[in-house]
Amino acid sequence: MHGYTANKDDILKRLRRIEGQVRGLQRLVEEDTYCIDVLTQVSATTKALQSFGLTMLEDHLHSCVADAIAEGGDEARDKVQEASQAIARMVRT
Repeated sequence: MHGYTANKDDILKRLRRIEGQVRGLQRLVEEDTYCIDVLTQVSATTKALQSFGLTMLEDHLHSCVADAIAEGGDEARDKVQEASQAIARMVRT
């Protein structure tokens, strides 16, 4: 079971809101909305995705990584490295 499984309904609701923001961006472009207004919505959508990513990362650390560390061995080292790589990818974007 994944760390987010218990909150799956809330997560899917959040993703649907983000999807709505992206559709709103499409609509703004279709309607030839002023560039700055489109960019403002891009910023809001980006922040929503970043927040979602951080929530997923936190869930991963509290479940998958914590469980692996409790078990120890190579699995623990691998999960920590995997999480570090995920954090590095998020920071670069």
